[in-house]
Amino acid sequence: MDIVQKLVSGFSLDLGPLKEPLGFIRVLEWVFTIFAFATTGGYSGTTHFTVECPGKTPEVVNADFGYPFRLSGNSYMVPTCNQTVPTSESFLQGNFSSSAEFFVSVGVFGFLYCTATLILYLGYQNTYRQTSRGPVIDLVVTAIFAFLWLVSSSAWGKGLTDVKWATNPTHLVERCPSMCKPGDYPSMGRLNASVIFGFLNLILWAGNCWFIYKETPFHKDPNPPATMEEGGVPGP
Repeated sequence: MDIVQKLVSGFSLDLGPLKEPLGFIRVLEWVFTIFAFATTGGYSGTTHFTVECPGKTPEVVNADFGYPFRLSGNSYMVPTCNQTVPTSESFLQGNFSSSAEFFVSVGVFGFLYCTATLILYLGYQNTYRQTSRGPVIDLVVTAIFAFLWLVSSSAWGKGLTDVKWATNPTHLVERCPSMCKPGDYPSMGRLNASVIFGFLNLILWAGNCWFIYKETPFHKDPNPPATMEEGGVPGP
């Protein structure tokens, strides 16, 4: 309870940091981080192709898939044009969950860190700048997140390319080229946007390192020259 009381009593809302690059960029990071993991984590799509059996009406086959893109677990029923066994179960190919889940995890943890640091900037600015420990830790964590955004966005970009290939109707009909015709390509605008948001986050987090660095003692002179009032010797 004492800790909670100290936190509440020490909180002093000041929106001034939002007018500075340090706070403003952090807000942008918070927003684009949400866009990055939301456009990936909430995705679901369907790929289509048509089976034309002789003497029968063409049948549309729908194969559903979505996050986390373990496509090998997504099945769909394909007409066989056989009276004995009218349909057969097939599965999409590939498992791209590792890159997708890694990308979303970086986004979620980045969102939590942005939220925590914004509370620190706006409510405990004096505590943040009172010692050099706060800015230094902030710099290290921000640099780590910038690196994670680089790795996760690159990995997810490659994973998305593989997902597009695995769900391409033209690829799916290769098993029955004489009877199957490709249908509509699944809409993946949200997934394309997620990769763009990932690299935008890389730029924001990497660029913010400079403004956080300016708050650290590595940039500030730890021993400023003494003034006349402090007893310093005047310069020539």
